[in-house]
Formats: sequence, structure tokens, C-alpha cells
Amino acid sequence: MELQDSITTLKGVGPKKAEAFARLGVNTVEDLIFTFPRIYEDRKDIKDIAALKEGEAALFAGAVDAIRTGGFTRGRRSRVLRMLVTDNTGSIEVVFFNAAYLAKTIKRGDRLAFFGKPVMNRDRLQVVHPQFEKEETVQTGILPIYPLTSGVTQREMRRLQKLATPLYGQVESILSEETVRRNNLCDLEYAIRNVHFPEERQHYLEAKYRLVFDEFMALETGLMASKMNERFEGEGTKFLNDGSEEEFIKSLPYPLTRAQQRCVEEITADLISAKPMNRLIQGDVGSGKTVVAQTAMYKAVRSGYQAAMMAPTEILARQHYEGMSRDFAAFGIKTGFLTGSMKAAEKRQVLEEVADGTIQILIGTHAVIQPEVSFRNLGLVITDEQHRFGVSQRIKLKDKGESPNVLVMTATPIPRTLAVVLYGDMDVSVIDEMPPGRMPIVTHCLSGEDARQKCYDFVERQIQQGRQAYVVTPLIDESEAMDARSVTQVYEELAARFARTEMIHGAMKQSEKDAIMARFSAGETDVLVSTVVIEVGINVPNATVMVVENAERFGLAQLHQLRGRVGRGQWQSYCFLINEGRSELAEQRGKIMEASSDGFYIAEEDLKLRGPGEIFGTRQHGLPDMKLADMVRHMDVLNAARDEAKALLEEDPRLARPENGPLKRRVEKLFGEDLTLNL
Repeated sequence: MELQDSITTLKGVGPKKAEAFARLGVNTVEDLIFTFPRIYEDRKDIKDIAALKEGEAALFAGAVDAIRTGGFTRGRRSRVLRMLVTDNTGSIEVVFFNAAYLAKTIKRGDRLAFFGKPVMNRDRLQVVHPQFEKEETVQTGILPIYPLTSGVTQREMRRLQKLATPLYGQVESILSEETVRRNNLCDLEYAIRNVHFPEERQHYLEAKYRLVFDEFMALETGLMASKMNERFEGEGTKFLNDGSEEEFIKSLPYPLTRAQQRCVEEITADLISAKPMNRLIQGDVGSGKTVVAQTAMYKAVRSGYQAAMMAPTEILARQHYEGMSRDFAAFGIKTGFLTGSMKAAEKRQVLEEVADGTIQILIGTHAVIQPEVSFRNLGLVITDEQHRFGVSQRIKLKDKGESPNVLVMTATPIPRTLAVVLYGDMDVSVIDEMPPGRMPIVTHCLSGEDARQKCYDFVERQIQQGRQAYVVTPLIDESEAMDARSVTQVYEELAARFARTEMIHGAMKQSEKDAIMARFSAGETDVLVSTVVIEVGINVPNATVMVVENAERFGLAQLHQLRGRVGRGQWQSYCFLINEGRSELAEQRGKIMEASSDGFYIAEEDLKLRGPGEIFGTRQHGLPDMKLADMVRHMDVLNAARDEAKALLEEDPRLARPENGPLKRRVEKLFGEDLTLNL
């Protein structure tokens, strides 16, 4: 058996079972080995029933002294099965709901082993829905608990992992012996064995440290190699040092903030230098990043080059186009718009005018990176809401020109800890100042029907004063699988109360969405019920209320983005977060949102609460999924691996040396289609 053999080479895995494993991303024996447990259960000892404690999961065994079924649970149509289980120290009640069928397989006198968490009910301990099996077949020890899918059980997963143990020694180490020794790491075979089947907690900790280091080493090597290849070592696209940026700024109907002016100066210094710009603009919602980008685009055109901007959604791209085409038309600059939904004739004309240079500024969605798009003289590329795009998409846009200047923007503040990983070699400009006159948005976290009623009463009073409101829900349609209010359900409720109510969601045709947004922007709609399609970039100054239904289903960064849709005009604005859940996490989020409007602080807190993958979606960042590594808890390991990766790439930038082959192969597999390393 070899590592790259199909999972079907393992005994008991046929074609149907292989399909189930494929849903876990397990196709080969090596994939199985790298499917690590998510938690462990301590089943080293079978405890006496008398020693069981409330709230402490434990393994216990005994004889079934009594068994009965009957009755229904309150409010539910499920029959209850109760068993009295006894050992030589005492008895405990074991309860199963909706499991009367077990009475056909379990008989009085059977000896069974159970694993579960005792709870107190009517002054007696009982265990509800424990795992169980015959006492003679019970597995003891520290048992790994793996991520599963329909058709795969824990017992199967453990059995197959045991079958794969002879191959642990065949897994190639991606680290040199010097790196292992320098960082006091354990042997790789030892690490794999003890992450799957640890005999002691210390063995597991040693194993996890090594595997986390490996993950960060591959991640950092990939990111650094990608960034090294993005950099252009020779001369880049150099713009004129003619002060044209000031010409554009003077035309604006308002002065720039000090932070905006600082960003313009930093960008201008990049643009007039021989070194291509590679800069990130971070700015909170409403801080004025777009006008800074416009200033750079104006300078590009005045220097004889074209500029392109890529936005993640058609709504946002169109909004940019409408505003910029109006602003730039006053200077005789032609702006074009390109999306995948355009008619063929329209698209063909835009492509021709981009190719011959008639269109000097092109704004669009990912359509701007399609192969048929060819620029005459592209000198500046801008990616808006860059975390929505993978690495490969950003590179494709850059490759449309001859070493163009690169500017990426985000209104989703990136925590410092994550920025170190993602943008370690980018120059960063921060807009940390809001335009004058912006009032903080008053935020309230609510729960219960009474609170919802009061919230919509407030919305009604705002509408009577001539204002408008957004209402955001997590779902398009009602779902049996998810207990949350849908956009259609909420729309029907609110349309009965507010005459001028409309609904918008991502499944609609683009023309329909554009028409709805145009009516809302024009003040023809009072209440817009939406999914998160309005999360980014929508600008309606007259909208003063944001209501988020089922706020517990949104992360902090997303709630902050949604809140940023209001507070853009001269009136006081409000955000109401309606929680249906009672989880501690939802309460923590609510308190943070009520206490702060600082997006950078909120991003840091979100990272602590949920981790980097959950905040943005790691794939959206071009970051692969991490199996064990956590960028918050394992920051010290990340830094050590980063230092090793940097030193390695300085000596062998293409990982061409034979000893670096295993690392190269791991990096290529890790990054997949987002790979831009050219290793």
C-alpha cells in the first residue's frame, strides 16, 4: 500500500463509502492520514457509577436492570426510552428520545458501556443520549473524534486510521533536519502517530506543535514565494511628477481629511518612483477610500496610462462607475463599465474601446480579468474589497499590464495579526479618520418579540420624518434546516405595515436588483428588505436605520459592514441587532457592537472570537484552510515558521534544490488553483 493509493485500497471501503469520504476531501490514503481529530475523549478508565459527577463526561458500564418506553416529550412527538443501568456501586438512568426502536435490540440483563455527560433531573443524575456499545467490545484510552459526514462513523474512521499506521513513516518531512533541531520539534512519524492515537496528553502536545509548525511553514513559504514573484525587480510604470493629483483634489466639493491627504501623498510617492506600487489602503466604513483611489486613477490618465478597478459585486461596481464616470467626465476622461451580465454587443464595444485606449478607466467585476480583455496601456490596477478575491484573481488583473502599479482597498479592517500573514511585504496606508460631521451610529442589541415590535415602531417614526431603513436577514427563503427569518418572510410582514417596501437578494436578475437599488437611492422606497447583498459599498445618505434580523448568525466584521450602510448623511443613524439565539457568543458580539464603532478594534475582537477562517472565509483571502493551526493561539509558532520560510527562500527562491522537493510539493497541493508561485 502506498500513500497515493485510493482510499478504496483499505479494507471495507467500497465505491459508495469512497463517495462519502470524498465529501470530507479524503480520496487517498495520505488524505486520510492528514484528516486530524478535532477533539479527544478521555476514556482511559471505566468509572464506577457512584463516582459519576454532573457535567463531567465519562465512560461507565453496567447491566440493564429495567427498560421501558412510553409517553411523549412535552411539545414533541417523540417517544421516550428509559433504562436503569446498574453496576456494583450504584444505578443511573439512561434516556433516549425518539428511539423506541432500541427496545427491540436492548434487553434486560444486557451488559453495556456508555459514554456521556450526566445531568441532574429531579434530584437524580441521568445521562441523555450517550454513545453506547456492548461492554466486551468497548474501546478505552484517549479516543480521537474526527470530522465526519453522512455515511462515515467514528468507529470506521478510527479503524481505517489504524490500518494506515504502517504508512506514517512514508510521509515526507517538509522540514530540514536543521529546522527540526533549531526549533526543538519532534519527529514527523511520532507527530502523526500521536495526533491520531496519543497515549498521554504531553505526547499529543508535542505532536500538535510539530504539525502546526509544518502547516505554517507551508503557508508562509507559499505566500512569500507568491509575493516575491509579484514584485518586479526592474523599473515599473512611472507616472509624471506634475502635481496632477492636486488638480483633481481641488475640484472636489469638500476638503480631504488629514488621513486621506496622507494616503494620497504616500500613493503619489509610489507612483512617481521607478518601483511599482504595491500598496494596501485600510479604512473603516465611510472613511473615504474611494476618492483616494480616484485621485490615483486621475494621475494615471494624466500620465498617459489606463486604470482599472475590480469590485466583488455588480451593485458595488456599478455604484463606483456611476460616481466616477460623472466626476471624470468633467475632465474629458472616458470611463467604461464591464460585467459578465452585459449583452454581447455592449461587451464587444467596451472591449474594443479598452483595447484601443478610448476607454481610459475601466470599472467592473471579475469580468475585467477575463482573457478577452486587453488594455492598450494599463498603468494602475485597483482591487476594491480585496478580501473577496483570491490570490489568482488579483494576479490576473495585474498581469493585464506591463508591471502596473497595484492598489488594493478594504473596508473590512484586517487584524494586525492576520495582516502580518497576508500582507507582510505590502506598503500599508491607513485612513484612521472619519470625514467631519459624521455622527457615531447608535447601536442596540435586542431580543424577543416585544423588542422587535418596539424596533419597527421606531422605524415607522423615522419614515414619518422622511428617512429610510434597511432590514437584513440571513436567508432568502424559509428553511427547515435553519431556524432563522428569511427575506421573503420579513418582506411579507413589513410590506403589510409599510406601503413603500421592497425586497432584494442575490438570486434576482441583475437588472431587477439595479432597478430596486435605483428606487431606494432616489427615495422612492422607505424600507429595503435584503440579504447581505447590500453588505458592501452601498451609499444612500437618507437611510438612517439598519435592522439586522437573526444577528446571531452574522460575524462581528459582517455586522460592522452592515452597520456602515447607514450614518452617511446629516442625520443621526441607528442600528438594531435582533438576536434570536441566547448563546454566549451572540451576547459577546452584541456588547462589542454596542460599545465600539472602531472597525479595527472590532476586527481584532472577531479574530479572537472566531478565528481567521470564519471571519473572511480563508479561500476569499487566497489562504488555504488550516487543519490544526490557529493564527491567534499559535502566533509564536507562526512567527518561528515565518522566519524559517524567509531564510529558506532567500537561499532557494524557487525551491529547486532536491532537499526542498517535499516542501515544494506540499505548498503546491496546499494552494491548489490559487497558486501563483511559478516554482
